[in-house]
Formats: sequence, structure tokens, C-alpha cells
Amino acid sequence: MRSITSQYLARYRRLTGDRSDSVLPVTGAQRRFLLVRSLDPSGRPDVVPMFFAFPHGTIDPERLRAAASRLAARHTALRSRPAVVRGTPVLCVADPDVGVTRPALVPGESPADALSRALESWDAQGPPLRLFLVRDEEREEEILAVALDHAVCDGRSLARIVDELGAAYSEEATDSHAAPGETEGELAVYRDAVLRQLAAEERAETAESAAYWADRLRTLHAHAPAPSPARVPEGTRPSGAAQARLPAYDGGVSFPGLLDACRSAARELYGPGLTVPLGYPWGGRPPGTEPVVGCFLNTLVFPADTGYGTGNEPGTGPGSEAMADAWWDDLDRADVPFDAVVTAARAAGSGWTGGLDGLLTVDDDSRRPPLVLAGVEGREVHVDGRPVRGPFAVSITQGAEIRLRMAWDRAVLDDETARRAFDALTHALRPSEPTVQ
Repeated sequence: MRSITSQYLARYRRLTGDRSDSVLPVTGAQRRFLLVRSLDPSGRPDVVPMFFAFPHGTIDPERLRAAASRLAARHTALRSRPAVVRGTPVLCVADPDVGVTRPALVPGESPADALSRALESWDAQGPPLRLFLVRDEEREEEILAVALDHAVCDGRSLARIVDELGAAYSEEATDSHAAPGETEGELAVYRDAVLRQLAAEERAETAESAAYWADRLRTLHAHAPAPSPARVPEGTRPSGAAQARLPAYDGGVSFPGLLDACRSAARELYGPGLTVPLGYPWGGRPPGTEPVVGCFLNTLVFPADTGYGTGNEPGTGPGSEAMADAWWDDLDRADVPFDAVVTAARAAGSGWTGGLDGLLTVDDDSRRPPLVLAGVEGREVHVDGRPVRGPFAVSITQGAEIRLRMAWDRAVLDDETARRAFDALTHALRPSEPTVQ
């Protein structure tokens, strides 16, 4: 039987022929985002926003709009609309169309509330890159949200987008057009990058890899309760959030150590003795692929065993060494697309349907440049309360310190339980005190 990637490519070629400059294929990671969107009753896409606060009077909205439009013109992904055409997920290339929306605050609403409301009303048919600007009278600042449809942009591309948006803002040009040759050349490079990624995924979908994931995920089940709006306290935002800053380890915490810590949170949320599906982005571009802006990080599934706790440091508890070894084995099959992994698990008799009980994203502080507009550096801020895709999501930034954030869907998890889980996660990541002799 042909692989899922082979079947997808055959459908795409029947749709477009050998080559199309207006309808492009998508990677396995992008297919997952479009599948999740199709299963959401509201059709809501995953949105990745970044928020920056600038002093009043710093931002010229028209100059910002022109800069963002030139940025989108230079990157195929930032001007393409994710769509499903005749049952085939694709990107439809369009002209750059980036506006600056200024949501008006309703009485009693904070700037953060206004931005959350604007993002919640995201129209899936609109452009993938959008800007929102809200005035904060109390702090004498303006908060700029740079928001992207996750189906066109992975986390690895965010730093580049921030850097290039600031550079485009500094250009003297006020129109929104890039040079035609620049736009056409990048489109060819982008198409090549996607086709290289799909070729790598096609090679990865072997009988051996299917057997590996089937065995690895055989006992997997989703354990989060079904969402219920009745669980959301009246007058509160759809999600809760907590954050902490912790001392850094020498060399940082290893990725298996971070997964190990997340098991502590999953144990508090769902109970001991379970195998919980946690998702995390991983991957890189195939050899020879240009570093285009886009979405090429696959979502890998980690079967988190909540049957035992962690030690004094992440990755040192009972069974942690075996867990880390299994994770390294997972990475050998990291190119197998998510939908193929789910299919393999279900063919082996697993009751898992592909839902994730938790998400983990990890960042390096050195890869998060500030947004600089006309020489003024924006202060990155967080806007909590936005809808969360999944019961809970953990983001960790490592550098001079560990910055830890966890958000949860209040329609799935109550605040008290979620905060206990966050405390367990924080405890697992906190360096142990030296032993007094």
C-alpha cells in the first residue's frame, strides 16, 4: 500500500498538474494543522501571536503596514492562504495583503482583553499575517501584536520574521511591493523546499517505521475530559495561565529532562499509571534546502508514563534513562508525518485518535531578537487568556534563566487542578539545593 505522503502527492498532482505557481503543496506538519482546523466546530485555526510594547508615538501605522506587506511579498508562506481544494490540503498563493487593525476598547476592557478578542475573531479565509495595534493609556504605550496562522509559520521562523519586519520598517520605501524577480525567485525556492520535505517524509514512511510507532504508541489513550463550556467560570477568559522564572542549569536542561518534567504535570492532571500523549515540535529541513520561512517542524508524539515521578533534577528519576533512550529512538523516525503515525497506531489496535493531552515548546533565549522599529526596541509582553489548542501547553525558554509558562483550556481543566500541575512542573525543573555536610 502506498504511503500517506505518496497518496497526498498523487492527489496534489491530479489537482494542479506538474507545476503550479498559484497552488502549492503542504508538508505533513501543515497537513496536521489543517486537519485540526477542519475538526474544530468553529473552524478556528491555530494562531501564533507575538506582542511588543512601544512608547506612544513610536509606530507609524502606514509605514508599518507597508513594511509588513513588503515582508509578505518576499516570503511565499506569508502571502499564501491555507485551504482544502477538492479534499486536498494546499497553499493558495495570493498577493500580499497585510493591514494594521486598531481594535477599539469597549467600556471596562483592558488592552490585553481587546487584543484577545481580536485574535479570537480571526477569519480563517483572510491573510496569514496580520497586525493589531492597541493603545495602553495607563502605561503610555502601544501594544503591537504580530500574528500568524500557524499553518504557514513554525516557531523557528518567528525570529527571522521579527528581524526582517524591523529591517523593512527602516527602509525608505513606502509602497508595499517587493521586486517581481525577488518574489518569483523566492516562490521557486519555497516550492523546492516543500517538495524536498515531502520527499523526506515519503522516504521515512516505511513498514519498519510504521511498526516502530505502532509498538511505541500501542497503549496510548487520550485522558483529558471532553471540553465543556460549563466548566469555564463566568466572566473569565477561555484559558488560564501561570508563569515562573527559575535559576538555569549549567548547559541547560536536556530535552528528555523537560519531557520528564512535563510528566509531573500530566500526573497531577490525569492521575498516575497512565500513558498520556504529549506533543512537541521537532525536525529540520532536508540537506540542500534553503532556509525559507514556513512550517517544516513535525509534531512528534511522546507517550508520557505517569506511573513514576521525577528525581531531584529533570531526567534523574526512576526510569528516566530508559525514557531518554526511547526518545532518541523516536528521533530516528522523526520524519514520519503525524497523520501516518496516528494511522500506524490505530492499525495496531490503539484507541488513540490523534488528540494530544499536552503540548511542549522549547526556545533558546539567544534566538529571540527584539522587534526594533526606527531604532526603538519593543518590549516583548505576554497576553494571557487566549484560546489554547489542547488541554494544556507548556513553553520553556532557556538562557540566563529558565522562563516557564503554562496555559490551559478552562473548558477542559479547572484552575485549581491546573495550578497544582504547574507547581509540580516547576518543582521538577527547580535545581536541587546542595546537600549540607
